[in-house]
Amino acid sequence: MTLVALGINHKTAPVALREKVAFTPDSLVSALSSLKQHAGVDESVIVSTCNRTEIYVNGASTQSALIDWLADFHRLDAQTIASHSYQFEQGDAVRHIMRVASGLDSLILGEPQIFGQVKQAYNDARHSGTVNSEFERLFQHTFAVAKRVRTETEIGANAVSVAFAAVQLAKHIFSALPSRSVLLVGAGETIELVAQHLKEQGVERISVANRTVARAQKLSAKLDARLLTLSQVPEQLHSFDIVISSTASQLPLIGKGMVERALRERRNTPMFLVDLAVPRDIESEVNDLGDAYLYTVDDLQHIVEQNQASREEAARSAQAIIDEQIEVYLSWQQAQQSIDLVRQFRQRGSQQRDELVEKALNQLADGKASEDIIKELAYKLTNTMMHGPTRLLRDAAAQNDTSLTQWLSHSLELDSSPSQRRE
Repeated sequence: MTLVALGINHKTAPVALREKVAFTPDSLVSALSSLKQHAGVDESVIVSTCNRTEIYVNGASTQSALIDWLADFHRLDAQTIASHSYQFEQGDAVRHIMRVASGLDSLILGEPQIFGQVKQAYNDARHSGTVNSEFERLFQHTFAVAKRVRTETEIGANAVSVAFAAVQLAKHIFSALPSRSVLLVGAGETIELVAQHLKEQGVERISVANRTVARAQKLSAKLDARLLTLSQVPEQLHSFDIVISSTASQLPLIGKGMVERALRERRNTPMFLVDLAVPRDIESEVNDLGDAYLYTVDDLQHIVEQNQASREEAARSAQAIIDEQIEVYLSWQQAQQSIDLVRQFRQRGSQQRDELVEKALNQLADGKASEDIIKELAYKLTNTMMHGPTRLLRDAAAQNDTSLTQWLSHSLELDSSPSQRRE
């Protein structure tokens, strides 16, 4: 049995190809069913996210066969997939699965979402009947390793995106972040990511203001947030503890005077402002106000770079945990193979014994002399038991393989000493 991991991700393929090989929740069910019918596939799990599509298979299927299957399923050129994919087998595949689940192979090092995505993929495969004992053990072990990486290293402790860094800074400034009111100016991808991080921190009071009302409506509906127009911002600004802005405006939308008036209405209760836009949305002079804390995208980028270095250091500790646990899993796998071999050996011996006993009983029923039957049974049992070891001993002697001869002698409890044999 061979474990194979075949994948396409953000490092090997453009987004246009990644989109074509991705599996929707509906197509995933039929894909797992198709793989189950595929020759040589005993177990399978498919992980499909915006940044990667990976197929994990246990069985006798080859890498080229999996590429052909993936190309056929999505009606793509196999050579195109082959040139943008990567493959791992056995121990290397185990290492890759553990790195993926631990966030070490992600676009953003240490991002936590991938753990849940791999777990969901495993559960989908289980419900589809494509997970048996070996994958059960492999993935449960992988999840335990990923949890250890999270708890024993700082891999996910520090922000490595400006959106996340903005929310983390807000959390440091306001201890009770969920109770704070937040104004998001803009409705693009960055603001949406900020909103996602705020929701994860339990923030409920969010308002969205944007030049294009339709986009703001879409985002506010998604967040269950309050909708404002840009013209309403000056009169409403005082009601927000946190303001995070990222628009494509060529001129500042929030000036020093606007913030100053808001602070007076707040009776100088501090405000935290983050300007993620280039050009700036918030006038830099706002920083001159005593109770206004303004951070720009450059300030956050510096924090992100420091945190990235910290995560890379944590990644080395995480890899050490993974390397150790790979050996634990492979040792278990090897032990299982030994158990399977012993089981096969005993089953074959029992089968041969039963066949000879049945033959002897038939001879007794036919009236053959019992003494002759016992002698024949003993002779055939002995020959059956000695056939394999005898062949190995002859082969070792013919090849002059001293080490194999000594190992066989020890295993069969023989004395290969020449002096002893002469006596």
